[in-house]
Amino acid sequence: MPTMNTIRVFHTFSPCSPFRPKGHLSWEDSILEMQQKDVARLGFLSSLVAGKSVVPIASGRQQAVQSPTYVVRAKVGTPPKTLLMTMDTSNDVAWVPCSGCVGCSSTVLASTKSTTFKSLGCSSPQCKLVPGHTCNSGACNFNTTYGSSTVAFNLSQDTLKLAADPIPGYTFACIQKTTGSSVPPQGLLGLGRGPLSLLAQTENIYKSTFSYCLPSFRSLNFSGSLRLGPVGQPPKIKSTPLLKNPSRSSLYYVNMIGIRVGRKVVDIPPSALAFNPTTGAGTIFDSGTVFTRLVRPAYEAVRNEFRKRVRKAPITTLGGFDTCYSGPITPPTVTFMFKGLNMTLPPDNLLIHSTAGSTTCLAMAASPDKLNSVLNVIANMQQQNHRVLFDVPNSRLGLARQLCS
Repeated sequence: MPTMNTIRVFHTFSPCSPFRPKGHLSWEDSILEMQQKDVARLGFLSSLVAGKSVVPIASGRQQAVQSPTYVVRAKVGTPPKTLLMTMDTSNDVAWVPCSGCVGCSSTVLASTKSTTFKSLGCSSPQCKLVPGHTCNSGACNFNTTYGSSTVAFNLSQDTLKLAADPIPGYTFACIQKTTGSSVPPQGLLGLGRGPLSLLAQTENIYKSTFSYCLPSFRSLNFSGSLRLGPVGQPPKIKSTPLLKNPSRSSLYYVNMIGIRVGRKVVDIPPSALAFNPTTGAGTIFDSGTVFTRLVRPAYEAVRNEFRKRVRKAPITTLGGFDTCYSGPITPPTVTFMFKGLNMTLPPDNLLIHSTAGSTTCLAMAASPDKLNSVLNVIANMQQQNHRVLFDVPNSRLGLARQLCS
């Protein structure tokens, strides 16, 4: 009795079959041809899966990591270790806490047990992409500061899995030692546009394109989404050009041309908004900063008009916020104006409330003196419930309102 596979082959090659080869092929050649088509088909199906990859996003405030930023679930190593990695659009290389890390949390990659883990040496091409690296016993080492923390790394590789897509041989910074409390406890996923970022390492899969929708800080579950690849992105989204700064190549600069409070475009010196690659001045979108920071002349113009329209006294301060009120207020709209699109903030993206609800503040501040004092940062609170598209091949940033809380 023929097997089912035999029956399938018989029907494929029967004289009446529309799939019968036009030329004469031996049985072996026909099998090889079908196998080649299967490989191509599987590659096509893989590209469809990869092209539509969606990774859930949650507020780190509501997860075990207790972070003010946003996290995605990623699996690293073999066997895989699930980590809640912080999304960072201004960082390139991913950070992963590894076995033996001094100062890390208890959740680490068991790098000594992962069968796919590899420490990269100083002669590796990836190491040459790391500024300021050093060589100890042949390993590629480097240090950095992050907020109030210092971090020491070894450059390494292992399998990284986001959604259903395994990425073998992914290069990342294996954390060896950290001090301070600023480092994301379960690692960081670098979404910048430098040579060791997720975009660069998966260019053949995701085509240097991604978008996200960040849920409210109060959202308890993974209701946000990180979409990887050009497939499934909003087709008619309004966009503004991405600008390149060679000295800060990781950052996503855009051209902000004005800010409107209510119906009034406030008076801001052009130099406060101008893009300047030499000084680093300009405006960026950043997923890691919590509250929008504007250079002082821009912030003061927005704040003063905001206060004028609220018409409520007294005005108090709370921490770094200098425009606070007792009880609820009716705020004017605030609109960031970019070349090609406007971003109007609803009250939830504009105001922060004390835990008891007795104090309401404008959730923006002036850029700190001496620290990025020339940089306007559109931060994650102001981006909440927006679909933000980073389309690097077409040098554009897209923006659309989308509820994902």
